[in-house]
Amino acid sequence: MRLTIGVDIGGTKVAAGVVDPDGRILEKVKYPTPSISSDAIADVVCDAIEELLAHYPQGQIEGVGVGMAGFVDETRSTVVFAPNLAWRGEPLRERIQRRVDLPIVIENDANAAAWGEARFGAGRGVGHVVCVTLGTGIGGGVIIDHQLFRGRYGIGAEIGHYRIVADGRRCGCGNRGCWEQYASGRALVAEAQDLAKTAPLRAERLLKSAEGDPERIQGQAITEAALAGDPAALECFRVVGDWVGQGLADMAAILDPERFVIGGGVSDAGDILIGPVRESFARHVTGRVVRTLADIRVAELGSEAGIAGAGDLVRL
Repeated sequence: MRLTIGVDIGGTKVAAGVVDPDGRILEKVKYPTPSISSDAIADVVCDAIEELLAHYPQGQIEGVGVGMAGFVDETRSTVVFAPNLAWRGEPLRERIQRRVDLPIVIENDANAAAWGEARFGAGRGVGHVVCVTLGTGIGGGVIIDHQLFRGRYGIGAEIGHYRIVADGRRCGCGNRGCWEQYASGRALVAEAQDLAKTAPLRAERLLKSAEGDPERIQGQAITEAALAGDPAALECFRVVGDWVGQGLADMAAILDPERFVIGGGVSDAGDILIGPVRESFARHVTGRVVRTLADIRVAELGSEAGIAGAGDLVRL
C-alpha cells in the first residue's frame, strides 16, 4: 500500500494524517501551532510527522505533503508570503527535510483542499472543477483536465481576491472590492450585524444570541438561526448567496468548469446557502440560455480535505 502523510498548517493547530491511495486518513495527530517563528512551526510539523512515522514500518510511508495558507513558489518548496505568519521567502521544505528524510511537497492549503475534494470528495470523477472555500475569507483551487492549476509562479487561483466591485469595500490584501469582502464568512457576519443595527426587531433572535450587542453576533449563531427558519438569518444567507453566485458566474465565463464545489464554514448551512447560490449563478452567468450550467455542490470532506489532498499531491 502506498501511504503518504498529509499535513495541514492552520492558525491554531497543525493537523497531520496518514493517507492511503483512496484518500482515507488512517491515523491523525494534532499539535498547537506554536508561534509565527518558521523554525518553531517546522519543528512542530516534524514532530507530527515523526509521531506518525513511528507507527509504520520503515519504507511504508513514501512522502509528505504540507498545506499552508500563503503563496508557495513554483517548485513547491518555498513559502513566498504567508500573511498570517509574516513569512517572506521561507524555505519550508528545506527546514522539514533536515529532520525528515522523505520527499516533501509544500502547497497552498486551499489548493491542497481543492485537490482532496477533486480526487476523493464532491469533485471526484470530474475533470474540470473549481473549489471555493467560504471561511473568514475566500480560498479556492482550480482543477483543469484533472490537473491542479497553479499558475506560472505557483500562486494562481487566489480567487477571493479578484475584484467584483470597483472601488468597493477595503480588503486586507490592500485592494478594494475583492470578492471575499462580499461572499465570505466575514461578509455574512457583517450583513447580520448591519441588519441587527438597522432593524433590531427583525433581528431579535440574532441579537439574543449576542446578548443584545450587534457587534457580538457570530457566524455559528447565524447558521443555527437560519437552520431553525429565522427570517433575518435566512435573509443574510440570501444576500451572501447572491454574491457567491455572481462570483461563480464570472469564473464560469473564464474557466467553464463542469462543477463548483463549495466548502468552508459558511457551507455548513447546506441548501440554505446553496439554493440562493444556484439561483444567482443561473441568473448572472453569461450565455445562460444556450450553455450547459455548471453543477454546484457542497464539499464532502470537511476539515480532512487539506490532509487528504496534501498527502495525495506528493504522489504526483
